[in-house]
Amino acid sequence: MPSSTSPDQGDDQESCILKFSDLDLKDTSLINPNSSLKAELDVNTKKKFSFAKKKAFALFVKTKEVPTPSFEYKEKWWKCCHQLFTDQTSIHRHVATQHADEICHQTAAVLKQLAVTLNTSKSLKSADKKNPLIEYLTRNHEVSTWLPDTSCFSPDELTSGQGSDEGEVLLYYCYCDLEDPHWICAWQTALCQRLHLTGKVRIATEGINGTVGGSKLATRLYVEVMLSCPLFKDYLCKDDFKASKGGAFCFPELRVGEFHTEVGKFLSQANQEQSDTILLDCRNFYESKIGRFQGCLAPDIRKFSYFPSYVDKNLELFREKRVLMYCTGGIRCERGSAYLKAKGVCKEVFQLKGGIHKYLEEFPNGFYKGKLFVFDDRYALSYNSDVMSECSYCGASWDQYRLCSTPQCRQLVLTCPACQGQGFTACCVTCQDKGNRPASGPTQNSFKEECECTARRPRIPSELSQQTQFPLNPEPRPDVGEDGPGQ
Repeated sequence: MPSSTSPDQGDDQESCILKFSDLDLKDTSLINPNSSLKAELDVNTKKKFSFAKKKAFALFVKTKEVPTPSFEYKEKWWKCCHQLFTDQTSIHRHVATQHADEICHQTAAVLKQLAVTLNTSKSLKSADKKNPLIEYLTRNHEVSTWLPDTSCFSPDELTSGQGSDEGEVLLYYCYCDLEDPHWICAWQTALCQRLHLTGKVRIATEGINGTVGGSKLATRLYVEVMLSCPLFKDYLCKDDFKASKGGAFCFPELRVGEFHTEVGKFLSQANQEQSDTILLDCRNFYESKIGRFQGCLAPDIRKFSYFPSYVDKNLELFREKRVLMYCTGGIRCERGSAYLKAKGVCKEVFQLKGGIHKYLEEFPNGFYKGKLFVFDDRYALSYNSDVMSECSYCGASWDQYRLCSTPQCRQLVLTCPACQGQGFTACCVTCQDKGNRPASGPTQNSFKEECECTARRPRIPSELSQQTQFPLNPEPRPDVGEDGPGQ
């Protein structure tokens, strides 16, 4: 349920003041415009960069929407660069690979808009010493004013579909300055109770993020309330709430020490493949490739959105099993465990509270070996000296990602300094050949936006036909040459 966090409880929750330096937005010669933009931001502002970039991306894609033919059941199509896109994945891939400069410019505009909003708010506060909006909302802590009227709905309507595919799970986050997290915590608690929603809502002075599940009626009312609240209506829009199938949340969490103990028991078993416990990594394959818990099952999937399909395809693998789940910070585990529980085949499902981040803070030399992948220009954080992956070309131990050298590709590749020196800087041989073509001319626009080495990989792997559980001490595989990691 909702919880509030004060600024002195860690760097992740510190008060965030948005500062934005003037940029020359007309410079389109940057190799990586996003990296250049982030380089000009102060540390606190970088926390808002991801939000601004996603907002900019969504706005750009929305401008490309076109009406669908009357005989089509799809809600929308998109048209861009004289091409018609009939599914969301293809338009997203196109925009990401062909319109990086425009997204960078739009991201800068979103950041400036946030700066103006926050500076205006600060000016009002310095003039009155009080914020009238906050004072109005929090007077006497009357949260009932901001709760929806559910008198016209029966309890059955509000709970229908919980714990099944008929229900819905919402994931959202919003970076904005919140002066009274405790009041918002009380309001969110009352709101979730009234709508029979379960899950987690994290609240701090720098924003709010939540994962809540329940009936589709309840989640719809929740979104309406959030969008009408004066605290969030200038920051959130309907597209910021990502919905997936699921229902009520019920996921027991294990604290770091408890999880460490359970993993130790699992690893001490002589035959882990016959164990009634599965240690499940909920991250993407390029994350688990460079760092993971020993003996884990790491799905060979490119995106977490494939996880439900992965579970469906390998449902027998989880039948009557006790599942210990983990991810980077805990958010994906919340959605993953909810989906597993909705399937009703597992004996028990537990997740690591706080994710790998918290575990490595307490046990840097524990059962997690290798680096922790992060979604920024650093690519990874190192807590121990273990190297769990190898160069995609020669098989030498190596765990430092870099982007494929072919501009249209954008995949991540592991290539050691020796192989880089020989010119092997792409994700695969085919992509390397593309990169050697002339930088201009008609062939430039004919490049495929998804690399062949990614296209050859099964989107949803079957674990029953091929066991992909990592051994305790993996040996380097020198034959991984062409299939470098993808993004």
